[in-house]
Amino acid sequence: MNPRITHALADLGSPACAYIYDLAVLKERCQRLKAALGDRTTLLYAVKANSHPAIIQQAASATDGLEVASEGELRAALAANPARIAFSGPAKTDSAIQAAVDSVIPVVINVESRHELLRVNHLAKRRHRVADIALRVNRRAATPGGSHQMTGTATPFGIDVDQLHSTIDLAKSLAAVNVTGLHLHSVSNNLDSTAHAQFVARSLRFAADVAAKHEITWETVNLGGGLGVDPQGRETFNVDDFSRRMKRLSAGDTTMVFEVGRWLAAPCGYYVTEVMDVKRTHGRVFAVVRGGTHHFRLPAAWGYSHPATVHSVEAWPYPWQRPSVEDDLVDITGELCTPRDVLARSVPVRRVRAGDLLIFAGTGAYGWDISHHDFLSHQHPEFIVLPS
Repeated sequence: MNPRITHALADLGSPACAYIYDLAVLKERCQRLKAALGDRTTLLYAVKANSHPAIIQQAASATDGLEVASEGELRAALAANPARIAFSGPAKTDSAIQAAVDSVIPVVINVESRHELLRVNHLAKRRHRVADIALRVNRRAATPGGSHQMTGTATPFGIDVDQLHSTIDLAKSLAAVNVTGLHLHSVSNNLDSTAHAQFVARSLRFAADVAAKHEITWETVNLGGGLGVDPQGRETFNVDDFSRRMKRLSAGDTTMVFEVGRWLAAPCGYYVTEVMDVKRTHGRVFAVVRGGTHHFRLPAAWGYSHPATVHSVEAWPYPWQRPSVEDDLVDITGELCTPRDVLARSVPVRRVRAGDLLIFAGTGAYGWDISHHDFLSHQHPEFIVLPS
């Protein structure tokens, strides 16, 4: 266990329930990935993974900029004063597009459709501005695996490849947009470094073929994110292998853009929650915690058990024996009034008692941000930020 995290546990309230973010870990991950990607690349932090202001600020200073997918994220990103911003998302409002157009910080809008292209042009023209855009394409190419397939199939993301050439011609005819490149993000949470490098190579060839057909050059080809993290710790995306394969590729004068969230932020976060009760029901043992899926939804959403570590707390405030279990399998469940509020099942424990803490590592990405915070109006967790 990270000793900085262990030290921070002493300052938690009671009953304890908190997210602890270690900015030193985030900074190291950003620096490592920037070095691995090599020259002619731009690394952006995908704010959707974790939008805590301290996380955004650290990522903005340790990467080349930020990627956002809503007006709220855009305004949070602007507050961190990054070098650049990419703005994605399939349903951008006029207000959001206008905010991007008006920004003094460079924003590239990843355009998702012909209609959105016309809207961006209309809003920029009204402001007497020229908006930098990239055209997001939904190709037919196979994706490299992962948990969520964004393109290569019927999804609301991107411009159908059959419409791409006519859309490029349309964009070239519009006075208030500047097409800087293509956006080819296709997958989320891929753990295969070889397959991901092959995806990058295929994407570069596709972008070069399109550019040749239209006799244009791309400033950027945005490969999106998708570098995976196994929440159960069984597999690892091999960054060193990916780096070696990336260095064999050539994009010419085009800059490759990567929008990475999970791989950067997941290891910096820890969800800590106190065991409120230990009980046996119909032959199963339950550790019922102060917290649950309304704070950390990913295990329930993805149907897996997130690893947890027991942190023993010796203090016990009541004049009766502590509920406990030793050398058994335990289901870790939350405080919600639903049997689906489960963080982990059949976790082997040497001992767990009411009053002990459970620590869920690797929860710095898609933890709090994707959870249904206010169901049953339970108190939110604390947020502890350890400086870099």
